[in-house]
Amino acid sequence: MFTGIVETTGTIEEIIQAGGNLTFIISSSISNEFKADQSVMHNGVCLTVEENGKNGRHRVTAIRETLEKTMLSNCTPGEILNLERSMKSDGRIDGHFVQGHVDACGTVSSIVDLDGSREYHIEFQEEYENLIVPQGSICMNGISLTVSSSNPERHLFGVSIIPFTMEVTNLKNLREGNRVNLEFDIIGKYINKIMGKYA
Repeated sequence: MFTGIVETTGTIEEIIQAGGNLTFIISSSISNEFKADQSVMHNGVCLTVEENGKNGRHRVTAIRETLEKTMLSNCTPGEILNLERSMKSDGRIDGHFVQGHVDACGTVSSIVDLDGSREYHIEFQEEYENLIVPQGSICMNGISLTVSSSNPERHLFGVSIIPFTMEVTNLKNLREGNRVNLEFDIIGKYINKIMGKYA
C-alpha cells in the first residue's frame, strides 16, 4: 500500500527484454536503501525489487500483463520515473490509499499554464467515468492528485499541479499526447462495484 506522495525520481539506465517481460535497471538517490523483495512504486506501478541496490541502482521486472496495462512498455533509457516505497503504518497519510495497481492509461489532452501552476487535462476510457469525482482523489504516474475539473461528455478530467509537485516529480516532462498511468480511488471502485451489483 502506498500514499501517492513521491519520495524521489529515478532514471532508467538500461532495459533488458526477456521473452514478454522487461527488466529495468534504475538509478536513484534511494536505490541503495532498497532490499530484495521490497515493493516500490514506479510511476504508479508496484514492482518488486529483485536485487539489493548497489552503486545507486536497483533492478525490477514488469511482466507482460503489467506492460499491457501501463505505459512502462513505452519507456526508454534515460526516462525519469516517480518512486515511492510502501507506506508505514505508524505515520501520517499525506496523500490517499494507493495500491500501485494501475487501472488504465490516460492521454495528456492539453496542458494549461495558470501563471504559477499548470492544469493537465487527461483523456481516459469511458468505462471509468463513474470513478471520476470533482475534488476527489486520483493517482497519476504514482502521484496522489485532486481532480480539479471533469468533462464527462469528452471523458476528460483535469488536475492542477502546484510548483513544488512539478519540481519533485516527472510531471514537468509531460507533453501533449503522452500516456500516463492512472489508478482510480480504491474506495470509489468498491462503491461502484457494490452499487452496480444491487442497482
